[in-house]
Parts: sequence; C-alpha cells; structure tokens
Amino acid sequence: MARVSGHTIMNASARARPMSTMVKAITAAASASASATLPMPSRPAFRTSPATPAAATMPPGFTATVRQLETFVLPEQVSGSVSDQAMASAMVDAWRRDGILQVSMSQLQRRLYQAANVASKRFFGRPQGAKNASVDSRSYAGYVASGEEITDGLADYSEIFTVTKDLSPRDRRVARRWPCHGPCPWPDKDMKAVVGRYMADLGASGETILRLIELGLGVPTGSLTRYTDDGWHHMRVLRFPSRHRTNGKGKDGRGIGSHTDYGLLVLAAQDEVGGLFVRPPQQGEKFNNWQKSAAGAKENESGWIYVPPVPGVFTVFPGDMLQYMTNNVLQSTPHKVGLNTRERFAFAYFHEPNFRSVVKPLEGYNGGQAPVEGIHYGKHFTNMALRNYPDRVTTKRLVAEDRYRMLSSPELRDDGAS
Repeated sequence: MARVSGHTIMNASARARPMSTMVKAITAAASASASATLPMPSRPAFRTSPATPAAATMPPGFTATVRQLETFVLPEQVSGSVSDQAMASAMVDAWRRDGILQVSMSQLQRRLYQAANVASKRFFGRPQGAKNASVDSRSYAGYVASGEEITDGLADYSEIFTVTKDLSPRDRRVARRWPCHGPCPWPDKDMKAVVGRYMADLGASGETILRLIELGLGVPTGSLTRYTDDGWHHMRVLRFPSRHRTNGKGKDGRGIGSHTDYGLLVLAAQDEVGGLFVRPPQQGEKFNNWQKSAAGAKENESGWIYVPPVPGVFTVFPGDMLQYMTNNVLQSTPHKVGLNTRERFAFAYFHEPNFRSVVKPLEGYNGGQAPVEGIHYGKHFTNMALRNYPDRVTTKRLVAEDRYRMLSSPELRDDGAS
C-alpha cells in the first residue's frame, strides 16, 4: 500500500495489503452469504479536515464532511490471484463504508478524459439553437437544456449531452420501435469519435470492476458480467453553470437534486471546480428506487460527504441493480450536485445490463427481496426516463405510439439471465 497525493493507493501487482490482512480479506470475501449480513466496515482512520484546501472547493451554502476516499489502481486483468482478491475485498469494504471509491486513471485514460473534456466544452459553447437541434425523438440521447431535467418535481440546472447506444434507423430494434432505442444525434463527427473512444475505455474498466466485485462478494465468475453483453451503457456529458448565472427555473444553488442511479455501476470524472456530494450507507436508511422513487431523499439533511476534485482519478459507486442483486450489501449511492462559483464540467458513465435483461439476485444473496421475479432493466430505465423528462419529445412519442406496452413482450425480455 502506498500514499499518493494524500490518498491510499491499492495496487494488485504491488501486493496492496500485508499477507496476514490479505488472508483475512479473502476468507471474509469467500464466506459472504445470502442473508446479506456482511458487517458494515468501520470508518477509515484517515479523514481530511474541513480546513484543508479540498474543503475550500466545496460549493458555498453547503455543509458536509470532507472524507478522504480510498483510491485503487485496477489490474490489467483479473486472474483471481491473492492480490486481486485482497483488492476486491477492500473495494467492497470501501463501498459499504463510504458509498464511493476512486480509481487512478492510466496515462491513456487521462488523455482520453482531457480530449473528451475539450469536446464537451466546445459543444456547450455552441449557440443555443445548434444545441437544441441535437435531439432524437426515439432515444433519450442528445441535448438536455438547463431546467429540462426534473428531480423530485424540481428543475435541475445541469446542461447535458446524453450518449445512449447509437443505433442506425435501419437497426431492427429501432425499426420495430423498441422504447428508448434510436440514433445518438451527435453534433459532429469529432465529438462522436472522441467521446466514443472515452466511453469504450470506461467500458473496459467497468468490466474489470465487475469481475473484482464478483471476487469480493464470493460469487461465481460471470455472475455480473453475463448481464452486460451488449449492455445498455450510456454517458452523461455535463455542464453546470456558476451559481450566480442560472435561469431561475430551479432551486438556488442546486445543480442536480438527490437521487440514485439506475444500473450496475457509475464511473464519474469531474474537473477542478467541485460540486459532488454522496450519502454513505447509514443505519436505518435504505432507498429501493425501483419500488419507490429515491429522488430528493434526504437532500437537505445532514449525513452527506463532499467529494473534492482530485486530478487523475475517476469515482465509482453502485447503482440500483447492484443493490437489488446483492440484497442491500452494496447499496445504490444517493448523490447530488451543488453549483459552485464557477461553471463546472463532469462526465458520468453508466455501465449497465443489456436492455432486455431481467436481473436476479446473485447466488448466496437471495433473501427473497422484492420483486421476487427479478427486475427488467429496460423497464426500469424507461420508467426513470419518463419520470425525469415528462415533457421531452421522446416521452411524448413513446406515449403516443404506445411503445411502453412493448416492454412486457417476450421480444424485449430475457428471463434466462438468472
């Protein structure tokens, strides 16, 4: 284990923990059971103080703990080695304690992030009319204007370009009018190429992290990755205005309201400005977003931690599907974004199941959690899109053409992934 820029670095090839600690971690991971009764990890001994420079980036008007997060260096491949298993156990502990962890970017990943950031700023700098034209009525891809997205009934100030699976109009799924399926309305070929390369790289990291989670939970290899074949991976390219340059549609200082995310994993990267807050797992708190909306939950209460920007890392936290599949051992992390004194740019990549997948509890983690028949990911994603974008052209077309009904058809459901 090493310390880099004040953060704990876990590196598989460097033997991240002393051997005695490794053996304990591996034993604990291998004995994880269906009852979802893994003990909650203790708080880390290392914490930053509100007086540190990191806290100085916190958006004004917010109060939160500033906690130093564990940072991991992913192995090039997951072989199931002793060091892999130690890292996997440590990652599960970090999520159960903090709700979030950091992964160190490789040099290639830094270059891809920087190129994508340039493309993002170029797009958001376009005239409003040009941005408004980047919308498709079949998919939820494309431009989302500030104030268009709704969280818990309130407009968010975020300005977004969403990238979903980019499908040709001639694709069978598009031709048959599957909900949410369609082309991505890229503004130009350059942004498509740059953001596409960035997403492909994050997708590879997502698969590596899922394999490590399988090790950390003690479930068979492929228990998670079998769901991600042709996964419904997507990304939100985000711009937040400065708190003093908003359009009056939302709530003072709020960029995005408290919510959890839909799928398996969220891999996010932010610039140097800062604005991300997460809510770690807490005794007595559980948000089953697939049953009752978690939007706005605990948004104005204490218990949040601020995630200060750190150069050269991306953050990772679990989504709704992992919470359901692990019977709350890994909980979907509530998070929100505050507006800062400068505009802020960020990326949120979602590593997801196949749209048709009906996800089921993992082996050893089936405690009879509802719904007992599993969760149809495509229906869950569509429900969230309808809730967040009630007035979008895509929603209106989906409703007018009765596309939602198709989600119950065998063509759009794969119950075999169990």
